[in-house]
Amino acid sequence: MFSNPRANVADLGLIPGMVVADFGAGVGNYALEMARTVGAGGKVYAIEVQKDLLERLAREAKSQHLLNLEVIWGNVEKPGGTKLKDQAVSVVVMANVLFQTDAKYSMALEAKRILRTGGRVVLIDWSGSFGGIGPRADQVVSKDEAKRIFAEAGLQLQAEFSAGEHHYGLIFIKS
Repeated sequence: MFSNPRANVADLGLIPGMVVADFGAGVGNYALEMARTVGAGGKVYAIEVQKDLLERLAREAKSQHLLNLEVIWGNVEKPGGTKLKDQAVSVVVMANVLFQTDAKYSMALEAKRILRTGGRVVLIDWSGSFGGIGPRADQVVSKDEAKRIFAEAGLQLQAEFSAGEHHYGLIFIKS
């Protein structure tokens, strides 16, 4: 019913040694899976604005011996809010965060700023409200709206993928 982090991460084309940022990491379902995938030679930056969620994620990463996962208390909606350098990562993952923000365009620009040339943004979000299972109907960002936002931010649509029964998946590239 919901998006499956393990299945979705398996479809992202991540390889050992990659550097990845997880925008709005929450409890870290995607971040933990990506840290396992990129391995000890890679790095995952889990960026979250809620300190309690970051503390929980840091404890979980430590218990799983995932030393390549770094938690960052940051605001992905603001320029420089990730606290990462320009062109620091190969992939930015945004799973179930676009519907939560009014600063969608700013978030897309921050992703573009930290992406290396040729890097990808992987967007996974709710395709509907589904009678209240997902976000409120007025919060849902359609696939077409998401494409428009990221195109305006200067990112090109590379692919679409199935991200679960109630979600869509889009991959944008920084050229």
